[in-house]
Formats: sequence, structure tokens, C-alpha cells
Amino acid sequence: AVVSTQSTGGCFSRAPPLRCTVHSFRYSAPLPDSTRVYCGHEYTLQNLAFARHVEPDNAAVLAMIEESERKRAAGEPTVPTTIAQEKSFNPFMRVREKSVQAFAKKTDPVEVMQVLRAIKDTFRG
Repeated sequence: AVVSTQSTGGCFSRAPPLRCTVHSFRYSAPLPDSTRVYCGHEYTLQNLAFARHVEPDNAAVLAMIEESERKRAAGEPTVPTTIAQEKSFNPFMRVREKSVQAFAKKTDPVEVMQVLRAIKDTFRG
């Protein structure tokens, strides 16, 4: 499967929120959890900084940051991940989670995605 709107821990900025939501739930989320996710850009640490901003108490985010920092320090890529991992730390795949909805102050997945995307577009964390 090819998911053109997803990167490790994130969603590409040029993809409209509705498209990201549709891709996340129609194409990515239903794939087997063991499906490997490869992306063509190394934005993992930047995306995970945003994920930590959205969910500062998410243990999966914190663990992935630690693992990614170790890999980058060793000159290794942070990809691939798996669909299961993305579901645990990628806020753009977690728009139905109460903690992400609380951050966005919305409950509709498309609206949550819109809020996340707007904040991420200017996030410098």
C-alpha cells in the first residue's frame, strides 16, 4: 500500500485535513499492525516533538523519541516503523483518541485533524 500523506509520526503539510483523515482511516489504519511504514523524508524527530506537544504523557511518544535520537546519533534512519507504532504515537492517526481531542478542543476527526495541521504548520518546538 502507498500512503502519500503520511510520514513517520506526522502528516504532510500539503495534504488537506480531510485527505489526511481519509487516508489515515481508510487506507493506513485498516492495514495489519505489522505493516511497515516507509517514508521518503527524515522528519521523525521534528514530528515527534510535535507529538510530545500534543500528548506530553504518551509513553509511546517518549519511547520513540528516545529510540529515534539513538538511531540518528548512530547515523541510522528512523524508518521503517509499523502501523501499530504509528497508531501509538502519531497524533494524525490518533484523532479519535480523547487526549488528542482534548488538545484540539474538538471531537470530530476531521476538525481535530484541521486543528492539528494548523498548529503543526507553525510549530517550532
